[in-house]
Amino acid sequence: MEGSGHGCGCQGDQGSSRYDIHVPELEVRRLGVVPYAAASDIQRALVEDRRAGRVPDLLLLLEHPHVITLGVKVDSAKSHLIATPELLAARGVELHESGRGGDITYHGPGQIVGYPIMDLRPDRCDVHKYVRDLEEMMILVARDYGLEGSRIQGLSGTWLGAEKLGAIGVRISRWITSHGFALNVSTDLDFFKLIVPCGIEGGGVTSLSRAAGRPISMADAEASVIRNFAAVFGRTVVEGTERSADRTHGVMR
Repeated sequence: MEGSGHGCGCQGDQGSSRYDIHVPELEVRRLGVVPYAAASDIQRALVEDRRAGRVPDLLLLLEHPHVITLGVKVDSAKSHLIATPELLAARGVELHESGRGGDITYHGPGQIVGYPIMDLRPDRCDVHKYVRDLEEMMILVARDYGLEGSRIQGLSGTWLGAEKLGAIGVRISRWITSHGFALNVSTDLDFFKLIVPCGIEGGGVTSLSRAAGRPISMADAEASVIRNFAAVFGRTVVEGTERSADRTHGVMR
């Protein structure tokens, strides 16, 4: 889940709304377990809402049922799928094209998936910096558990040694972000054997729980993600209201 697909145009098309003028607010919406296709629909609707100024910057936090997703270079990503269709069906794993940057990755229970829906204008119009900031957030989360996260030159994501802890794959359309990051908390890492993770031959994967040598709860890790995301992006967190949560899930009905 690495790399980025994006459109340019930082200048112009800026619009105006009460959310667009120096308001360092981030609304966090905790969505629970959401099927991948439904989450894609939610993101598309909220990207348009953000572009129109109907919502502030958002951070959607959720888990997906077992799914393997392919980046925008679908043929290349498919070449890194090891499992047969029959094996995927037997293990209850869906396969979806994602529309994000990057190669192939797995999502499933025990993994925090974060989808920021943010307007990077006017002062964060830098795709490279945006990806590095997501990496930094996960490095800080790892540090909360006494783990030393790092980057690897030429690759995206957050690593513990040679093992990948968190993956990144973003889409940016006219500087509105979608897709985002996936952080392994207590993920069943055996599912990554169905693919060549992120297309990196010989690359290992790990989780917070495995690396820390103790169980780490999703709720605790989620709190760390929210705190560190807000610190890295300089935002004040506002928890999504019941109304906003209902509206988000309304896309699924």
